[in-house]
Amino acid sequence: MFNGFSHSVMGASHEKTNLVCQDSSSYKIGDHYAIAVVADGHGSKKHFRSHLGSKFAVEATIEAIDRFYDDREALEENLPANHKLIIKNIEKQIISNWNMKVEKHLAENPVTNEEKSNFAPEEFEAIPPESYYGSTLVAAVSGDNYTFGVQIGDGSLVALFEDGKAVMPMEYNESAPANVTASVCNSNAAGMFSSFYAPNRKLIALYCSTDGLYTSFGSEHDFLDYHTIITSQLVNIETFKEIIMNNLTKRSHFGTEDDISLSCIYSENLLADRIDLINKRVTENKKAAADRKAAMLQKKI
Repeated sequence: MFNGFSHSVMGASHEKTNLVCQDSSSYKIGDHYAIAVVADGHGSKKHFRSHLGSKFAVEATIEAIDRFYDDREALEENLPANHKLIIKNIEKQIISNWNMKVEKHLAENPVTNEEKSNFAPEEFEAIPPESYYGSTLVAAVSGDNYTFGVQIGDGSLVALFEDGKAVMPMEYNESAPANVTASVCNSNAAGMFSSFYAPNRKLIALYCSTDGLYTSFGSEHDFLDYHTIITSQLVNIETFKEIIMNNLTKRSHFGTEDDISLSCIYSENLLADRIDLINKRVTENKKAAADRKAAMLQKKI
C-alpha cells in the first residue's frame, strides 16, 4: 500500500521582497500506483504569473498520468516493451494540459495594467503569453514493481529501492540551448524532458524536490544521506510531517533562501519490512561522512 506527502515553503528571499511562493507540489495515491510531483515557477520578470504556472504544471501532470492509468492493466502490460513511447506520450499530454490551463486562465484573467507597468510597451509585446506562467517540473510514478519519472528544468529526484540505497535514477542533462531556460512554457517543451524507467524494482520511497532543497546542501553525498534519514522517519508519518515541514522551512531560510518543495511517495509495507536496513544505511552514511570530513581535514594539514 502506498502513502505519501508533499509540502512547499517560501524562501526567505521571497519574504524579503514580498514575492509569493513560486513553488507547487502534490502527490496522489491511486489504485496500485502513486504519483509525486513538484514544480518551480521561474523568478525572472517576464514570468510574472509563474506561481500559477507551477500550480498548473502540478495539476496537468497528475491529470495526464491519471488518464494513462484509466486502463492500468493495459498500461502495465505495454510498459516493458514500449516505455519510451508511453513516457513520451505522457510528457506531451502534460504540456498539452498545461497550455490549456494557461489559455483558460489568461482568457478569464487578462493581463492587468499593473502587471504591464513593469515593462516598456515594446518589451511586453515581445513576451509570448505562455512565458508569463513559466515553470520547471519534476514528477515520478511508482507501480507495484516499477518506477518511472520525467523532468524539465532543474530540480531533483531521489529513489530508495529494495536495497535501501538512496540514488538519483535520472541524471539531468538540460537539452535546452545556451541561455534558454528549460521550461514547460517553451514552444518545444515536449522535446526538452529527461526521463527514466526502472523495471522490476520495488520502491521503498521516492522523492521529487525543487532546486532549493539540493542547493541547501554542501554536497551530493549530504543530499542523498538526507533522504535516507528522512526515509527512516516515515514509519511515523504524522510525526514526520511536523519534522519535515520545520526542516524545510529552516533550510529555505538559512540555505539559499529559495522556495523549497518536496513530494514523496512510499510503500508502507516494504518500508516496514526494510526499516532495519534503512537504519543500517543511516549509520553507514554517518560513518562515511565522518571519514570524508577527516580526509578533507588531513589534506589541509
